[in-house]
Amino acid sequence: AIYLTELGGGSVQAGGSLRLSCAASGYDYSPYSYCMAWFRQAPGKEREEVAFIDSGGFTSTSYADSVKGRFTISQDKAEATLYLQMNSQQPLDTAMYYCAAHVRAAVCGRRPAQYNYWGQGTQVTVSS
Repeated sequence: AIYLTELGGGSVQAGGSLRLSCAASGYDYSPYSYCMAWFRQAPGKEREEVAFIDSGGFTSTSYADSVKGRFTISQDKAEATLYLQMNSQQPLDTAMYYCAAHVRAAVCGRRPAQYNYWGQGTQVTVSS
């Protein structure tokens, strides 16, 4: 098993920035062996994708259209830490943010159901 711990949530005004981090640990963890992602869930809504990173070979990333150009996912392999830099934040970004992982396959998953390791979540609140 692996364990994921998020840090860095908080409150920010519209247009501001926050950086989330997710520390991965566990005997089986290797950044080359797991697909990593950020999801978010607002009250009364389903959990939705935010960003994904595959560091198995050449690093590749992808983003939900709603955050493209504003958010950046990255990974410090030596520190086993995943990051989400959030800029130009909007009130619609208000949600609980979760980092997630699954054992790397041919393609990294895009749906929450495909991820079997989750952090406890960190709240992000953006005020107008």
